[in-house]
Amino acid sequence: MRIIKYLFLLFLLSLVALTIYIATQKGNFTVESSKVINSPKATVFGYVNDYKNWQKFNTWVSSDKDVRLSFSKATAGNGSSLNWEGSDDSGNIETLYTKGNDSIVQKMELNGSSSKVFWSFKDTVGGTKVTWKSVGKMDFMSKVDAFFNGKPQNSISKVYDKSLANLGKSLDIESTTFDIQVKGIVKKLETFYLRQSFTSKISDITRNANAVFNKITIFCKQNNIALNGRPFIIYHTYDTINDLTRVSFCVPIKEQIFTSQGSDILSGKLAAFEALKTSLTGNYTYKKDALKEAIKYTNDKKILTDSTFSHLEIFTIGKNENLSPSKWQTDIYFPIKPKVVAPVYKKIANDSIAAVPKQQPAVKPQEVKAPSIKTPPVKMPTTIKEKEPSNKKNQDEFEF
Repeated sequence: MRIIKYLFLLFLLSLVALTIYIATQKGNFTVESSKVINSPKATVFGYVNDYKNWQKFNTWVSSDKDVRLSFSKATAGNGSSLNWEGSDDSGNIETLYTKGNDSIVQKMELNGSSSKVFWSFKDTVGGTKVTWKSVGKMDFMSKVDAFFNGKPQNSISKVYDKSLANLGKSLDIESTTFDIQVKGIVKKLETFYLRQSFTSKISDITRNANAVFNKITIFCKQNNIALNGRPFIIYHTYDTINDLTRVSFCVPIKEQIFTSQGSDILSGKLAAFEALKTSLTGNYTYKKDALKEAIKYTNDKKILTDSTFSHLEIFTIGKNENLSPSKWQTDIYFPIKPKVVAPVYKKIANDSIAAVPKQQPAVKPQEVKAPSIKTPPVKMPTTIKEKEPSNKKNQDEFEF
């Protein structure tokens, strides 16, 4: 009996010693995983930055069928947050700040452990290198779990590796899903706009568009200019062989204005015109396919395009409206030559249109004998004098 008491006391002392040992451990941890994603940097950044997409790739959330999610009002950008409660894990994460398309800093609580989370996005061969890093400190229970099951780096690192693999698959699906529809001939209405024009590489259009549209939009806000629709691009020339285009980046406005002399932002008016409309739903990188479909349609239908400009693109739905590339919509308009209708000529007596009288019943006319009139004979002159020319001009002649 006494031996049992000693054994129990020894076990108790060992447990206390072990508890003190675990509690006194620093519990700091650092976890880092990286993967190259086959998508543009801006696309990857935008996808990760929106918590609505986390259920598609984050294994803490996606692997639990019973997980319950709750989002902040804004799901992307500074101050946005996500909370989840599942059968195995529960936690919350909040975005502290972001920097362009380059980085995201977050604060996360997971099963009682707190950490700071850092995302970085860098252009590289094959796409975008994404690095996901956590630096944190464990609570007591996490330390106990780490003592018996290994360092937290091991379990968290596995989650990060699998989540980044899921991220790549999700973006591959988003980036390769697209649809092209030729809508036919439409009428484009008159539009006033502000523009900035220059020669650009066709391959640089997306990067230039982001910068120029933002610049013109800020100009409109500073000068209280009301916008009137989605931004668009006018391609005046389009040289695919040399990868060059003369282009105008345009933001539509409600009323025509005139900018000050020397400004690089100019005003313009797009007259109404008929165009062949083609809609691309999906990533903008498939624009070449949409242009080919439109050109094929014009050839098949024998539609003559106008040489006023090459074509026009309107970003109907972009990343500001939807972060999923498969939902983006770009409408492309090729101006066509208006149909020439031959004029119809109609002879009108006395240059007037007389009202047609109501038709009366036919009446047989009475026969009337013409009176006989005797006319004296006319003696013709033996010689005819030639009429002298008049200095008076003809009334049909005009002086300019």
